[in-house]
Formats: sequence, C-alpha cells, structure tokens
Amino acid sequence: MKIALIGYGKMGKTIERLAVAKGHEIIYKTDVPSSRMIIDGIIDQADVAIEFTHPDEAPGNIMACISAGIPVVSGTTGWLKSRWEEVKNHCEVMNGSFFYASNYSIGVNIFFEINARLAQLMNSHPEYKTEIEEIHHIHKLDSPSGTGLSLADGIIKNMDRYEDWFLKDFHSPEEMEGKLPIVAKRIGEVPGTHIVRYHSPIDDIEISHIAKGREGFASGAILAAEWIVGKKGIFGMRDLLKL
Repeated sequence: MKIALIGYGKMGKTIERLAVAKGHEIIYKTDVPSSRMIIDGIIDQADVAIEFTHPDEAPGNIMACISAGIPVVSGTTGWLKSRWEEVKNHCEVMNGSFFYASNYSIGVNIFFEINARLAQLMNSHPEYKTEIEEIHHIHKLDSPSGTGLSLADGIIKNMDRYEDWFLKDFHSPEEMEGKLPIVAKRIGEVPGTHIVRYHSPIDDIEISHIAKGREGFASGAILAAEWIVGKKGIFGMRDLLKL
C-alpha cells in the first residue's frame, strides 16, 4: 500500500516506522500546511493519506484529499465542533472516503464501550458524582483532548443528569449543575492517561486507560488505512472493530 503522511511530527514518524515494517511504502510526507500540495496533485499515486496535523489545517487537508479521490484517515482533534458538518458534507457530495477517530488505540476504543456501558448502569444511581481526568504531554494542543471529549460524550448520552461538560481546574472544587467535569492536566512527555471516576459517600468506582507509548495509536491508524481502501463513506473505529 502506498501511503502519504500529512503531518510528520512524532506521530507521523511512528506511523512511518510501523508502516514500513509491515511492508507499506511511504511515498510522501510533510509537516507543513499541505492542502495546496494535495490539490496540485503531488500525492496522486497514494492509495491512502494519513493525516495528523493541526486543528486549523486538518479540515482543509481532509477535504483536499477527498477532492483528489484519495481515501483519508485523520486523527487530528480540536476541529470537530466548528467544521465537522462542512467536512462531512464535502465527503458525501464528492462520494469520498473518510475515516476519523479521536483515538486510534484499539484498547481506548474498547475502553469507550466500557465507559458507555458503565454510564448506563450508573444512570439510576444519582448519589454518584462523575468526573473525567486526563493527563497528556505538554505539547498537546487541545484541552480537553479528543479522547476526553469522546469519553464525555459516552457519559452524557447515557446519563440523564448531564447535558454538557465543562473544563474544571484540578485545583478547584467547583461544580456546575448538569455539567460533567473534565480535569485536563498537561505534564512532561506523558503519552496519555484517561480516568473516569464515580464518587459516592460510601464508595468510589474508577476505570482507566494508560497508554505506554504512541505505538498503539499509530498501529490503529495504519489498520484503519488498510481497511478503508476501496470503501466509500464516513467511518470510525466502531466500524473497523465491529463494536
């Protein structure tokens, strides 16, 4: 498979290493805003593009790939709220191929399913207060992370007492009625930790996922790239993993 890497930071380099080890060919890689390059036909020979860039650049990169008829797998977070509908509509109009996930780790996506099921079970127990805590490296641009927001979405959809989330200072006891608190910490070079806690006067319940490196995210993105070739539409990890 011929892969174009749009975004060649730490994640892009990890994807390159793992993809080459699997026998794939990297025909193009860039760490600069690249939608113009895509439109100009520089990556026409690619079977698929994998995009990990910046929230400001991602929508343009994704839509340029779709316009060029190249399936695109994106893991850039921080842009969905403002431009998801635009990208979704563009993919539908162009009959394109787009795969998006806030996190490509297979373990994290199983964790999402456990989180949603636990929220369903806890919905009838209002004595439990819920909180999400996430810890990422200091270079993480968005806060909360896409993974944290996916966890929040799984809770909000399954618990009547929460209608939205809010970003809580981890030094503050602040609570907001009807809103799920997310504590976002940025420390050192931590790959990523996510914890969902339920507190009550008599006990606590906690589930967590701790990443040990970038390999889990990178291997999941490669798996998605292998899977999407030849398909049309908009997909995510639930499609890939048949969850």
